[in-house]
Amino acid sequence: MTPDQKALVTATVSTLKEHGVSLTTHFYRRMFEHNPELKNVFNMGNQQNGKQQMALAMAVLAYAENIEDPSVLVHAVTKIGHKHVSLDIRPEHYAIVGRHLIASIGEVLGEAATPALLDAWATAYGELAGLMSGLESGLYQQAANQAGGWTGWRPFVVKQKVAESAEITSFYLYPADGGQVADFQPGQYVSLRLFLPELNLFQPRQYSLSSAPNGEYYRISVKKEAGSQHPDGMISNRLHDFVAEGGIVELAAPAGDFTLATTKQTPVVLVSGGVGQTPLLSMLEYLVATGSNREVMWVHGSRNAQVHAFREPVAQLAAHHEKVQHHIFYDTLAPGLEQEGCYEGLVDLNKLNGGSLMPEADYYVCGPAPFISKQVQDLSALGVPRTAIHFEEFGPATLSV
Repeated sequence: MTPDQKALVTATVSTLKEHGVSLTTHFYRRMFEHNPELKNVFNMGNQQNGKQQMALAMAVLAYAENIEDPSVLVHAVTKIGHKHVSLDIRPEHYAIVGRHLIASIGEVLGEAATPALLDAWATAYGELAGLMSGLESGLYQQAANQAGGWTGWRPFVVKQKVAESAEITSFYLYPADGGQVADFQPGQYVSLRLFLPELNLFQPRQYSLSSAPNGEYYRISVKKEAGSQHPDGMISNRLHDFVAEGGIVELAAPAGDFTLATTKQTPVVLVSGGVGQTPLLSMLEYLVATGSNREVMWVHGSRNAQVHAFREPVAQLAAHHEKVQHHIFYDTLAPGLEQEGCYEGLVDLNKLNGGSLMPEADYYVCGPAPFISKQVQDLSALGVPRTAIHFEEFGPATLSV
């Protein structure tokens, strides 16, 4: 990009702050009208609740604000690249998106969208698309080259469904072709795709892998969204209600950059709320299965014991591994649970170890967005450096902490 083009992109920052969501809403509406086949790629639940529009608006704004040095966005770009690979996004999709994005800028800004401005944004988008395609090409190659690896969508058989609580069920997924499955980094997810007759669309969703790598199967543990008839709950509910043992689902290869640093020897603190424990459970199982000498603290919050999944398995892991501490918070504490080391209320790290957490530890946090924000703020107040705090937000990235 020329200096003049960068200046033109930077000059749109104030407009993006004020009208970014209007722009992205217009963009998605336009793209799906002209290319309805892309509805099979995008999560229509996140379209309906507005999360995808907000996430894209934030991403476009961040790119415009940092057009002089996009390298500061490397973490965000990497996270998006993993998500794209999990959805089988290919270079040809960037051409379609770019065409509709530039057209939308012109249609939303009207006379303010001069030919020079549109050309600047087209150049900026082209550079970003090239960067993303290059990153994703490497991820695809890495996925395909490892033992049991693949790209695109691969059929898997649901061999077991195991109820873990009143709300969460685990699905044990084996390759329909009888082959092995690629290993993954503890904390990663897979995309699962089903056909929804209600929408007449394929719809993909990401689910964290909830077990340690084993080379034979993948386990996902899915929360049933009670009473949900909206697209954001349709896949989870269809898995619970209509996909029986022996049923077929399609998976993309494991992806995601929220992963346990397996080569480090620092203590590990795993902090989760609700179904957010699933990627952290993979990390815990991995640490125990590999005989790690790292100190581990497991901290989990749930509404009550009835909806608390994996309560006994985690307690058994803690009981048989001297390096694992185990702390549970319930919104409402039933009689007798105090004696089992449970706490009442929301997860509060200040209540543990007299308020002094493990020095030099790495902290992995996963749960609803308000939960993540609270834990990150509390950890920062306790003096934990931001570089030691890692978090995963389910769904489009809209959280800034």
